[in-house]
Amino acid sequence: MHVIDKDTCIGCGACEAACPVGTISMDDDGKYVIGDACVDCGACAGGCPVSAISAQ
Repeated sequence: MHVIDKDTCIGCGACEAACPVGTISMDDDGKYVIGDACVDCGACAGGCPVSAISAQ
């Protein structure tokens, strides 16, 4: 599963737009999180301009 490093995330929304299953959303801190419906395709990681997303 992929995870978003909240310290690196700039809240730009590129990952949300890249997610084919719509499981990425913004939390209360203005950072993005990946939900349980993640299919682990990695599209979000490719869309992140600051490399805040990695596979775990």
